[in-house]
Amino acid sequence: MKDLDTSKTTALLNSIMEFELAGVVRYTHYSLMVTGPNRIPIVDFFKAQASESLLHAQEAGEIITGLEGHPSQRISTIEETHRHSVQDLLQESLNHEQKALHLYKELLDVVEDASIYLEEYTRTKIGQEEMHNLEIKKMLRDFS
Repeated sequence: MKDLDTSKTTALLNSIMEFELAGVVRYTHYSLMVTGPNRIPIVDFFKAQASESLLHAQEAGEIITGLEGHPSQRISTIEETHRHSVQDLLQESLNHEQKALHLYKELLDVVEDASIYLEEYTRTKIGQEEMHNLEIKKMLRDFS
């Protein structure tokens, strides 16, 4: 096993935390902007995404403090495109989820073979983000 690079791990977890907190705001905004005949299930989907983003941010923060780090109070930049069709919101969601997946894969590169707990945590998050990507791609199919 290699030694855990705590500073790199903490920095990446802070980036993840900031990104997930931005997801809370992003998905809450999306849930408010949905209109049309399929509004209710899509609003529910976005609200669930917001709740999960908050949970993911809290989990990252707990690990940061467990590593004796300091959780960030910032959130990542949230682009506002002012395009609110369901297709646009889902496409932006897919872009967001793909960036989240990239962040977790970066974390895996740092923690792999250094911490079984962090490796398992990260692999679980990667699996969840991959599932979100698949779900959103399925939701977007009717628009292509």
